Order: sequence, then C-alpha cells, then structure tokens
Amino acid sequence: MDNMTQNSQDPSNFRQSILDAPSEFEIGLNLAKDIKIEGNFENITVSGMGGSALPANLLREYCNSLFKKNPNYKPFDIHINRYYSLPPESYASKTLNFIASYSGNTEETLSSLEEVRKEGLAYIGLSAGGRLEELCKEYGAPHIKLPIPRQNFQPRMGTGFFFAPMFQLLVNQGIVPDSTSEILESAARLNARMGQLESRGLELAKKLVGKTPIIYGSPKHKPVAMVWKIKINENAKTPAFWNFFPELNHNEMVGFTNAQSNFFVIMLKDKDDDVRNLKRYEITAQLLKSKGIESEIIEMEGDDIFEKMFTSISLADWTSYYLALEYKQDPTPVHMVEELKKLLTE
Repeated sequence: MDNMTQNSQDPSNFRQSILDAPSEFEIGLNLAKDIKIEGNFENITVSGMGGSALPANLLREYCNSLFKKNPNYKPFDIHINRYYSLPPESYASKTLNFIASYSGNTEETLSSLEEVRKEGLAYIGLSAGGRLEELCKEYGAPHIKLPIPRQNFQPRMGTGFFFAPMFQLLVNQGIVPDSTSEILESAARLNARMGQLESRGLELAKKLVGKTPIIYGSPKHKPVAMVWKIKINENAKTPAFWNFFPELNHNEMVGFTNAQSNFFVIMLKDKDDDVRNLKRYEITAQLLKSKGIESEIIEMEGDDIFEKMFTSISLADWTSYYLALEYKQDPTPVHMVEELKKLLTE
C-alpha cells in the first residue's frame, strides 16, 4: 500500500509520518552517540508533556525488560514528570533529568527546567529548537536537537526520535546494557510489516466508527494501552480511554452493567503474560458481550518487548489514522490544544 495516493483529508501527509516511524530509531541513536553526562546516575526523571512524555513510559517498560535479562546491571527508576514543578524523586542523589519538549516551548517543561537549574541538578535538554534550546545554550547545558522531517510534523509521531537518544544516553552512562543493534533489527522488521499493519488498521477503524474505544492491556503494557488512547484522541479527534488487567476486573468492568455510550473494547494480549491474567481476556470478552459491548482481542506480535510495543503502536497509528478519515477529520492538527495555549497566554 506504499503507493497509495495522498488522501485529500490528509493535506500534511500524516500517513508518511506513520510509514517513516521505524527509521526514527537509527536517527535518534546517532543523535546521542557521542554524548555523555558527567556523573554517576542511579535514577532518571523525564519532564515533558503529551507526545514529548509518552516515549518515557515506553523507555521505562523496555529498560525493565533488559534488567531481567541482564542481572549484572542494577535496576533504576525512570520517573515521568508531567507538571510545572519536579516530583520529590527528582531531588534524590544521582538523578539525571531529561527535559523534553519537541517544540521547545512547552510551558510546564520550561518551568521544570528552571527548577532543575536552580537546584543544581544534572540535566540535558531534548527539543527541535525553541526556548528550550536557547536556555540550554545560555546555561551551558547539553542539548540534543531533534529533527523536524516535514512541515506540520507532530510530536506524537516523533516517539522514536525521543526514545532512541534517551536510551543511547543511558547506554553511554553505562547503566543499561547496549542493545542498540537489537533495536535496529526490530525496527527493520517493523518496517517490513507496514503494509500488513496498515491493512489491519483500516479494518479495525471501520469497526470503531460511531463507538467510543476503550483500550485494555496488561500491567507491563500499560504504556502501550495509554499510547493507543492518545493516538485515537489526537488523530481521530474522538474520546478514548484505557485501563489494565486484572485491576479493571475489580471495578471498571461493572460500569458496563449500565453503559451510557456505545463502547468498543480493544484488548492487547501478550502471550508471555502471566497465565492467570491471560485467562481474563476471553472471559471478560464474554461478560462484555452479555452486556451488549463489542470487543476484540489483539495479540501483541514480536520477538521481544521492543517489537511488541512498537508493532502495537504502529497498529494504533494506522487505526487512528483511518478512523480520522472515516470521520472526515484531518489527522494532523490539534486545534483545541493550540487554542488552549493561546487562551492561557492571554
């Protein structure tokens, strides 16, 4: 499906951003290849909002998988800060702060930058320019300049540009094993499957028309379920929600007894999950059906955590893209976000 004509509802060619996503990892790794921050770090805090923050959740999931396979490396926490001020964890000794804003102008993130500097904490900036780059230069702090591949490029489509340099920095600091070659191999396999994923996304989008999507995953894949929700919100411009097994079986599921909307539940199933948790997927689908709620169980595909995460996210991209076209929405802009920013400055 590579040669499809650009859709008139997609003037910024958002589709090309989805196709290009696997190539972001090699570019991102190279951006940080020669950067090392002075000091020995045992914790990480990533300050960012929206599409500039979601890669940190995925990074945490990926690093956790590496620690289990490499007992010689000490596990550490990756804290995500989505606010104007730092969480208490950022003040812990030996914490490295990533200050992440694709535009470089996110007010919450810039506020966190000023606090990091005031407190004398170690940090590095990641942005495509903007005020963040200017402040890093002014303060003599390291900064990674992220690419803008095309006009109207959206931060939520630059996940690889964030994930890869952050991971490369952790490798450079010696606190995670170097699995960059495996990342590139997985990205190549993902790229080869783009046509198949696009077809599946188109099919799934048709099932979601007129319904409110709810995404369920396992505890390990909570970040992936959240990304699905974000992609549907921003690309298709429609509400979506997420939760995870087994917690949802103890509360949220009961809410479908008296459902107030037309829901469609997508369950992301990893065959390597705890067998006791896996039993819940089919049973939950049966219970939902008894309440008139449609659902679909989607097997997470891939040879490792990285491939499972980003193959699923690619399917989320394609699904939300075609759902946007079904709703006659341009998938690129986020006008309500821009309007909010404008009103806040007034």
